[in-house]
Amino acid sequence: MANLKYAIYGDIHGNWEAFSAVLEDGLKLGVTHHACVGDIVGYNANPAECLRKLRDLSAVCVRGNHDHYCSHDECIRDFHPLAANVVDWTRNQLTLDEVDFLRQLKLVRVVNGFTLVHSTLDMPEKWGYVFDELEAESNFNYQSTNVCFYGHTHQPVVFEKAGGFVRRATGPKSPVQLGKKYFINVGSVGQPRDGDNRSSYAVYDTVAREVELRRVPYDIATTQKKIIAAGLPERLAARLQMGV
Repeated sequence: MANLKYAIYGDIHGNWEAFSAVLEDGLKLGVTHHACVGDIVGYNANPAECLRKLRDLSAVCVRGNHDHYCSHDECIRDFHPLAANVVDWTRNQLTLDEVDFLRQLKLVRVVNGFTLVHSTLDMPEKWGYVFDELEAESNFNYQSTNVCFYGHTHQPVVFEKAGGFVRRATGPKSPVQLGKKYFINVGSVGQPRDGDNRSSYAVYDTVAREVELRRVPYDIATTQKKIIAAGLPERLAARLQMGV
């Protein structure tokens, strides 16, 4: 059986320096395949470059809420004002083909025995958040595969369900065991929000049956300069350094 080692990215949010750093990290680890749990664009200054790179990598992607609103002409009054400001800017950075690519992305994908979703499995189009065990529990009821990767909260965590109980796994590496289910947030490449400003992503070895949550430092200063130069809100630049 071929060794399929997936890099799973989430919430890249147009951060080219961060995405480049995790791609380099994955290359060193022997990553063979790529997948994304959504929000390729939004917040940062290189949405088109990040999108093009994912397409070049033939990454399997699902649609996040920023991908959705940047490719659909819909009201965004439920967005935070900072995010809403960037949506209009981002739309103008993408070609019609790139907008169509985002529009056509599915909300849920199953690939090589695992699932990808941006938010929740019960109502993925509602963009709900999963922060704790109770919220994870409702998703397990809709999870048909052993492992599901998600994003949206920008906070990496592994929820494991076994014997009817849901718990948080500890440590950066988690064995994927038969008879259990795993709902795994890969964190954010482009805008971490757990107090650690390093990029977060996951590596899933489908043969060794192990998931590792990785943290990778990147050139935050350059990303911040690009945000300011693009005329995007300065607060978006400031939060990157704090990881919030």
